[in-house]
Amino acid sequence: MRQRVILCPLIQNQGAYLLCKMPSDRGVFPGQWALSGGGQEPDETIEEGLRREIREELGEALVIEKVEPWTFRDERRVKTYADGTTEEIYMIYLIFDCHAGNRDVKINDEFEDFAWVLPEDLGSYDLNEATRFTLVQKGLLQG
Repeated sequence: MRQRVILCPLIQNQGAYLLCKMPSDRGVFPGQWALSGGGQEPDETIEEGLRREIREELGEALVIEKVEPWTFRDERRVKTYADGTTEEIYMIYLIFDCHAGNRDVKINDEFEDFAWVLPEDLGSYDLNEATRFTLVQKGLLQG
């Protein structure tokens, strides 16, 4: 089983949090809303990897003013690839509080949509299990 360190930004701007909708045909949580983020590369620091993932997935124009480590956890997940193959992965999540200076997001093909969501509206989204757990742990959603 492959192991991946996943760098997850919990991005906030003016009280709203950034959620991204996963493609319905692939990924660990197909078709559900999630935090952005991805795997750390061997040649980069944790913050370099986090900022690279944000740039790649959310575009160059999104300004991240502050990054603070928040929490971590691990779990085993099955990832489905675009060709239909699957792989079990041991995932170590490092989650960061991030403050954005703007809302200039341009998603790449890893997502179908994005939304800036106020805490009181988070429960109306079809959140994946990992994102729901994170938001409950943060006190933004009821368990």
